[in-house]
Amino acid sequence: MRPLPDDVELDRVTFKPVADARPNTFEFETTPLVKPTGFREYDARWWFGHPGSDKAPELNLIGVQALGMGLGTMIRRAGIAPNIVVGHDFRSYSLSIKLALTAGLMAAGARVKDIGLALSPMAYFAQFALDCPSVAMVTASHNENGWTGVKMGSARPLTFGPDEMAELKRIVLAGDFDLAGEGSYEFVENFRETYLADLTKGVKIGRKLKVVAACGNGTAGAFAPQMLEAIGCEVVPLDVELDHTFPRYNPNPEDMKMLHAIRDEVLRTGADVGLGFDGDGDRCGVVDNEGSEIFADKVGVMLARDISGEHPGSRFVVDVKSTGLFMTDPVLKANGAVTDYWKTGHSHIKRRVKELDAIAGFEKSGHFFFNPPIGRGYDDGLVTAIAVCRMLDRNPGKSMADLYRDLPLTFGSPTMSPHCADEVKYDVADRVVKRFQAMREKGETVAGQKIADLVTVNGVRVVAEDGTWGLVRASSNKPELVVVVESPVSEERKRQMFFAVDAVLRENPEVGAYNQTI
Repeated sequence: MRPLPDDVELDRVTFKPVADARPNTFEFETTPLVKPTGFREYDARWWFGHPGSDKAPELNLIGVQALGMGLGTMIRRAGIAPNIVVGHDFRSYSLSIKLALTAGLMAAGARVKDIGLALSPMAYFAQFALDCPSVAMVTASHNENGWTGVKMGSARPLTFGPDEMAELKRIVLAGDFDLAGEGSYEFVENFRETYLADLTKGVKIGRKLKVVAACGNGTAGAFAPQMLEAIGCEVVPLDVELDHTFPRYNPNPEDMKMLHAIRDEVLRTGADVGLGFDGDGDRCGVVDNEGSEIFADKVGVMLARDISGEHPGSRFVVDVKSTGLFMTDPVLKANGAVTDYWKTGHSHIKRRVKELDAIAGFEKSGHFFFNPPIGRGYDDGLVTAIAVCRMLDRNPGKSMADLYRDLPLTFGSPTMSPHCADEVKYDVADRVVKRFQAMREKGETVAGQKIADLVTVNGVRVVAEDGTWGLVRASSNKPELVVVVESPVSEERKRQMFFAVDAVLRENPEVGAYNQTI
């Protein structure tokens, strides 16, 4: 289900953009501002702004309070116990947003347990450790400074999907609140230590590993180095000082700037592996000992090989952006592994992993989900880092580069994101799906070959006869489309598929420039 239209009629509370959205204007301080497009498929993201920014805010603190009232209302109406964990990432405004959210939750009768500065997976862990069914984590993850958002869930270890987000949007925009007035607040002391102790309990790496821990000055800097040291790694810290301005690059393990910085440090220090964590710590990127950036889907194949060797017949879930090796890799076939391709998005993959009782799920973005006995079903970049270290520990005669070279060769692209406004990106993606469907029906070629398959579970993945494929889908959390291409044949075939996909995209004038290309 898509989010509700942005022209929803508002009856009890007026939510509208402020004409001159500046912090000291009377209207901005007295009118709740919640831009409808901030309600994404599986979490919420808004431009909150920062000093010196000329971009108009999409959210204010009164709007955040309304969001809390809406979330508390929704939880109580669902008959769920109103105990909820809240936490916040390290941005200059995240604490104030969390407090406004908490005020709204309490007004709706929620019993709030505040774990303070946190990673998203730390908040998910708190749902189990503190016996709270619900969570609201204030974070914009890897988004640039000035963005904020909330990751929410009410059925651990799951987070909201499109249906829940659509209902939350309806409640908030309509002002349809049930204000019970029975809320409470508790700050949980020293929960960071509780989380780190749980992560490292019983984990000890026997192999001597030197690990670059890159955090992009995001919140993971207060967690990842300590965790890696606790399991026995020699840690080379990189950009671990918390700095919400992100002075070098955004903490995003898909961003080539971050990956190149990790590469340089791995080569400088002779590290065995480089691990990069995003702003809220639920993703992990990998650079091998020779400085090669390994895209997360290939890391997933490597981990799937390792896990299915330990647990034959394992089932995995991967997103539609991921490499085709999950279906064709001979080691996975020999281990009896079964893979299900599913919708992109941490909430979608998490839910599918639970539905299928898969041992793990992998997203090309770096969200990895491990069910017992490895994890609790939610995405945690630190658990992923432990899994990578354990894989190296179980292969003492091989380097990370050796394990990477063991994979069949494919030629894949990074995740590329041409700009497309939130208001039209889903319609554009639908047009692209229909265009490729029409091409297949007419027997037209793509990148010089007939279309062998179309996967339309999430956007469209168009597959040529030689296995070369290209994907187009709407981004779930930014005003962008998502484009990925891969070929098992050659770099040239990969490029041909990119240009063929891009040609179809350019039929739509709403599609703008890419953030990066092949």
